[in-house]
Amino acid sequence: MAYRNLEIGHRGAVRTITVNRPDKLNALNRETLNELTLAFAQAAQDDAVRVVVLAGAGDKAFVAGADISQMNGYTAIEAQSFSRTGQRLMSSIERLGKPVLARIQGFALGGGMELAMCCHLRIASEKARFGQPEINLGLIPGFGGTQRLLRLAGRSAALELCLSGATITAQRAYELGIVNRVVAPEALDETVNALADQLAAAAPLAAASILDCVLQGGETSLDQGLEFETQAFALMFATEDMKEGTSAFLEKRKATFKGS
Repeated sequence: MAYRNLEIGHRGAVRTITVNRPDKLNALNRETLNELTLAFAQAAQDDAVRVVVLAGAGDKAFVAGADISQMNGYTAIEAQSFSRTGQRLMSSIERLGKPVLARIQGFALGGGMELAMCCHLRIASEKARFGQPEINLGLIPGFGGTQRLLRLAGRSAALELCLSGATITAQRAYELGIVNRVVAPEALDETVNALADQLAAAAPLAAASILDCVLQGGETSLDQGLEFETQAFALMFATEDMKEGTSAFLEKRKATFKGS
């Protein structure tokens, strides 16, 4: 289908979803949130898609935040609805069951940083900048920023970034564990594409199970998480992919995984 605020691209088993509002630094308004929700639902249901890359149009921003011009007139009830819409989207991305990579080339602020943090892996240009500046507007993060930042970077970093509203460099974000890799701007696409291709060639059922173990099991006690892992490990032995992977290893050939 056609989207007003997104561009959808395909490269083999990799689907790219690009927020396309460069004149607004790709800011998230309600329409864009709704379109992203639909685009990720379609990616989840399409068996031909094994990896999703999330990007922002233009050179200046991944997503510079929520659309303040729209938020400015909200009542408290409307703001609650907007927050829940954003949080549902972020949770659906996190629980997609397929690896999602954020390609971050510029500003990832406010809702943009929250959107990046719900992705499973984040690759940033050296020129990228991160921050939760909501406090400067008399607000707090509303799309999961306080919670995912806490889990990614720890309490001290979450409090510092949210209370100060400061913008940090990609290198500092890497040091805090917010991004996985920082690369030169000219190497960003090559790095993202190589990682996406690597993940697309991996066993999709195993990838989905790893995501479950880390994201769901990681929210439980250690003993519960270990039991979660044991059950998921056992289930892999009922898959054709496991038979293919182990056979390919023994036969010294490259495995071809079909997701069955």
